[in-house]
Amino acid sequence: MRNDNFISTLDAPLPFPPKDHLQNTNSTNDIINNARKATDKEHNMSLLQGIKLYPKAVLWSILISTCICMEGYDVCLLSNFYAFPRFNKKYGQQLPDGTYQIPAPWQAGLSNGANVGEIIGLFINGWVSERFGYRYTVMTCLTLIMAFTAIFFTAQSVVSLQVAEILCGIPWGVFQTLTITYASEVCPVALRGYLTTYVNFCWGLGQVIGIGVIKSMLPRQDQWSYRIPYALQWMWPVPLLVGILLAPESPWWLVRKGKIEDAKRALLRLTSLNRETDFDADETIAMMVHTTALEEKITAGASYFDCFRGADLRRTEIVCMVWAIQNLSGNSFSGYSTYFLEQAGLEPSKAYDFVLGQYGINMVGVFGAWFLMAIGIGRRSLYLYGLCGLCSMLFILGFLGLVPHAHRKEASLATGSIMLAWAMFYQLTVGTVCYSLVAELSTRRLQIKTVVLGRNLYNVVGIICSVLSPYMLNPGAWNWGNYTGFFWAGICFLCIVYTYFRVPEPRGRSFAELDLLFEHGVSARKFATTEVDVFDETVDGSVIHNYEEKLDATHLEKPTS
Repeated sequence: MRNDNFISTLDAPLPFPPKDHLQNTNSTNDIINNARKATDKEHNMSLLQGIKLYPKAVLWSILISTCICMEGYDVCLLSNFYAFPRFNKKYGQQLPDGTYQIPAPWQAGLSNGANVGEIIGLFINGWVSERFGYRYTVMTCLTLIMAFTAIFFTAQSVVSLQVAEILCGIPWGVFQTLTITYASEVCPVALRGYLTTYVNFCWGLGQVIGIGVIKSMLPRQDQWSYRIPYALQWMWPVPLLVGILLAPESPWWLVRKGKIEDAKRALLRLTSLNRETDFDADETIAMMVHTTALEEKITAGASYFDCFRGADLRRTEIVCMVWAIQNLSGNSFSGYSTYFLEQAGLEPSKAYDFVLGQYGINMVGVFGAWFLMAIGIGRRSLYLYGLCGLCSMLFILGFLGLVPHAHRKEASLATGSIMLAWAMFYQLTVGTVCYSLVAELSTRRLQIKTVVLGRNLYNVVGIICSVLSPYMLNPGAWNWGNYTGFFWAGICFLCIVYTYFRVPEPRGRSFAELDLLFEHGVSARKFATTEVDVFDETVDGSVIHNYEEKLDATHLEKPTS
């Protein structure tokens, strides 16, 4: 609930009600002092210092995020198998002209089967990962992937493929959110934006590998042209399973479970003490304890229902919309660049080359976004101005529909080229920065569940967009052609308005600072400039009591500052 006496200023810290200024115990003061020191160190930490101090965290985060490659790989296979004669002959039906095709209803079913499984997996992940931990959840899902891949490899009917898509979608849904959450919890503020957005690179990597495998199978005319690509899905889980078995658990998750000693051991496995003598593991753990206790005070429970209560309702709304805007900004329309290039006279045989290039753009765009963040551009700015650029290009695409029919070839070539440019600009901004925003704007206590709700809204909106887009472009349906750009430009403009008023700037903020900024209802436009002192509020809770007992038992007395 927002405090009526709260006044946001540029110069003063956030005030708190007098009832919150209670007498602290000595051990509580130790926790607060240590937490303050750790927070100050994170604020002053540069990107290079973060890499030197947390090199192991970077590597473990990259390893777990690589699980996302599997989904990008499989989705790429499915959409391109519809053009494989042997695949169509095995699983499709014969047409009057003698050719074979997968029936349209089954194409829609297969394409959305993975989405259905992902929605199920996302909701399961919201409960399982917080209960059993990130590592065991990922390892279980990798084991399931190995079993479900056998269904793909041995499928004798399209029904078997449908079952495999739904079942594999369940662990893929887990990976979609757990990888982002783990990345945000094992690294300091200086690295958070980079490791969370690396997930988007993994999507592109999986798709590029998938296209490469498909191109290599084009000369084959036997059943192995589609069975080998499915069998290659086994190349991912085994090495990932071994690596994640050795990975440390998230210290934030361990703190939430009251396992303070285990959290410290995990933190030491994520850092390199010999490179940064100013680092103190006890101070960092104290910061985690303080933040967790603060969130216990702000957020009463940790269920899906709690995501829609108090200040967490606003956070859930923003996370959901930030992810839905990825599709609402015209992403589904951009996938038809090859269609317009073929209208311009491009040979269909070159389509794979352009698809490969577009997937490569996804990967390059992530590095471009990292560069923009490294020079000091905030997440909110990248997201907002990115939408402005995307909206402008969509309007241009719409106006290209006014080109006379005599110049249709030139208009189609221009349309396809601009759509490729749109894809690059999208990956530089909205497509990549989204992953950082959803990881940072949700509270630690409800992060998994908040991100799950956001990703599920993304999937639902994606299904709707994938149904509408073919109707808009198909000459036998609505036949809007380039005028489709006007529709998506209008939707994108509404997304710009929403982003300006609702999406805040989390750059450089600790999780505790974000908690209080949301708790006191600070305007999204003032997040970056409002000063906040998270140590001006007395916290209480089971986690901090456990840590106090540890301090008292070991007689750990640190001087106050």
